[in-house]
Amino acid sequence: MSNQQKMNIRRKVRAELRLLSADEKRERSGRLFGALVATAAFASAKTVLLFWSLPDEVFTHDFLEEWSKEKTFLLPVVVGSDMVLRKYEGRALMREGAFGILEPSGEEFVDYDEIDLAIVPGVAFTEDGCRMGRGKGYYDRFLPKLKAVKIGVCFAEQIQEQLPCEPWDIKMDSVIKG
Repeated sequence: MSNQQKMNIRRKVRAELRLLSADEKRERSGRLFGALVATAAFASAKTVLLFWSLPDEVFTHDFLEEWSKEKTFLLPVVVGSDMVLRKYEGRALMREGAFGILEPSGEEFVDYDEIDLAIVPGVAFTEDGCRMGRGKGYYDRFLPKLKAVKIGVCFAEQIQEQLPCEPWDIKMDSVIKG
């Protein structure tokens, strides 16, 4: 699939997501996370990689607040062209980072073998786990470092019949849509 085709998919999905109200995204995100909590992968996980959601993504903030007392959550932090992880220790310790995304301000977390579950965003997914990100490759470079179960989360509008799945792309173990 060409770069132009990838750009067209991203543009189409973004246009569909703009039609959803913030309330609808929040409600559907809540149902999605209800399904995630019911999975064996989440139930057994002690350390979870999550993300601080942007307005066009599955809303993670409430879920993070609710579960951060019971599990250790790690959030990505953009450093140059790479992504590192830091422990989430509450909103008060978040700082605006790259691309205007709030990021934890603590020390870098490097014991990737401790991560049991990675909850991964994307612009688009296929039902069988192919993922298309925003095009910067942060997750493509980071996910190979993990042995954790990888679950993609998205809205139904982000599911595509087909996406380019390059050899370096890491497929999700499952995808949960809201």
